[in-house]
Amino acid sequence: MSEETVPQQGGGAAQPKGLLQQMEELMAALNANLSALDADLQSSATAGRTPVEEPEAG
Repeated sequence: MSEETVPQQGGGAAQPKGLLQQMEELMAALNANLSALDADLQSSATAGRTPVEEPEAG
């Protein structure tokens, strides 16, 4: 995991974050990364594929 996606804690005087808040931040970062990966995969899949005609339902 790259360091820019890991939430960094501010100065030493800040209160330590609760476990739930840390988990929420990590889940938000993971969700953002997965969304970006999904967008990349979908764009690469549609770029290299020719459209396929759907058979008509009879």
